[in-house]
Amino acid sequence: MTDGRGRAREAELGPTGNVRAMRIGLVGAGNMARALARGWGDPVLACDAGSGRASALVAELGGEALASNVEVARRADLVVLCHKPWQLEAVATEISGEVKAVASVLAGTTIAALQEAYPGVPVFRLIPNTPVEVRRGVTCYTPTEGVPHELELQVIALFERVGVVVTLSEAVVDAAAAVSSVGPAYTALLVEAQVDAAVRYGLAAPVAARLVTETIAGAAALLAERGYDTLTVRREVASPGGTTARGLAALERAGVRTAFQDAIDAVRSWSSK
Repeated sequence: MTDGRGRAREAELGPTGNVRAMRIGLVGAGNMARALARGWGDPVLACDAGSGRASALVAELGGEALASNVEVARRADLVVLCHKPWQLEAVATEISGEVKAVASVLAGTTIAALQEAYPGVPVFRLIPNTPVEVRRGVTCYTPTEGVPHELELQVIALFERVGVVVTLSEAVVDAAAAVSSVGPAYTALLVEAQVDAAVRYGLAAPVAARLVTETIAGAAALLAERGYDTLTVRREVASPGGTTARGLAALERAGVRTAFQDAIDAVRSWSSK
């Protein structure tokens, strides 16, 4: 988390036991549920709407695919809501009175909406991205007032096991999610575009994909090392009038900044509906 690892460590070794002892239940077994479960690597309790994904996930990781959301709520210490946002009220009606604590990863679903759906139950709003599957995810976390402190520490530590947790106010969390939660798809598109361009000049697609992907990974590590100073990293590569400068100028002429602004505007306009 942004305020250091101390709080997570406290949760892991706290008097109520460690995070791994929490029994996690997943309501919904789609892409995000699968990514989280694979990142945690622990047996899970899971239920879906009949897609068979819960059974597949349990076959891979262990645990149980249960027949109903009510069973998940009864047996889990923490229920992670991975269903569609529009299903919030229906699922809450089904499991209210059984659920002990709720962690929502639902897009565009506020703490107030969660509290209304689950009155008297500790609720947590988190927005992870799919690299949690390989424990390199980013999770945006908005604190909820009045939740038990020890439980909050456990939930934070649970998500820190699969990447970085960044604490944000709810006023800006949707804007943050419009960068981080969709970011893996944008990065994949950027890789694809560069690979396609390289293939036109005779480079084999698998080689180009490896070059581009490893370059992005290395550049990300370098940016972190430089304190996220993008200008410094660009200047270290681009000599005045050189090849990198020419390439950057071409990207600017093509409107790369405008394209990303349009993208975040599009995501924000949808999530604010």
